[in-house]
Amino acid sequence: MKHGKKYVESAKLIETGKLYDANEAVEIAIKTGTAKFDETVEIHVRLGVDSRHADQQVRGAVVLPNGTGKKVRTLVLTKGDKAKDAEAAGSDSVGGEELIAKIQNENWLDFDVVIATPDMMGLVGRLGKVLGPRGLMPTPKAGTVTPDVAKAVTEAKAGKIEYRLDKTNIIHCPIGKVSFGPEKLMENFDALMGAIIKAKPAATKGQYIKSCTLATTMGPGVKLNVAKFGA
Repeated sequence: MKHGKKYVESAKLIETGKLYDANEAVEIAIKTGTAKFDETVEIHVRLGVDSRHADQQVRGAVVLPNGTGKKVRTLVLTKGDKAKDAEAAGSDSVGGEELIAKIQNENWLDFDVVIATPDMMGLVGRLGKVLGPRGLMPTPKAGTVTPDVAKAVTEAKAGKIEYRLDKTNIIHCPIGKVSFGPEKLMENFDALMGAIIKAKPAATKGQYIKSCTLATTMGPGVKLNVAKFGA
């Protein structure tokens, strides 16, 4: 794959074969974020688990102390008084069966996070084929199936992100924008890595964190020294 001039220049900042401490990796990632837009900084963590086994799944959610830098649009599927709670908390869209039908029939997807009360899950289940592949299906584990919709909306708006293994046993997550600077990015990094380490399945054998790479949207990856995580 041929890379552009900016990518090639950025790659020169990274020493081949070197494993960096998190602080240093964040500083380098910021320097590689030279695009005309405010690039997202992402981490890619490969775990020593097998996602095909139910007892080795790693999935959860964490509120990043400094958010993600992205405006989050929330959809709350509920009814009755809970709808008022969601509206009061500032949810972008609130409704019940009519919005479920809109998603099904019109392929309406103007939202980033879907929150649902438990009594709606029988109906929300119909949206599995639409929301599932996009990672938008509400789940109790991520705190998006809950009677406390106001809290869920507030957390989502504040920068709550969900982390989950893909089929290759890697977790991909944003930890903020280049403009955040090293301190805020490190705070977000520590919060996310802490949550992933805490979520280590009991069935895990051997090394849990196999590798960790930090990269901006358009930049090269910076490999971290995972021995420092002690997991």
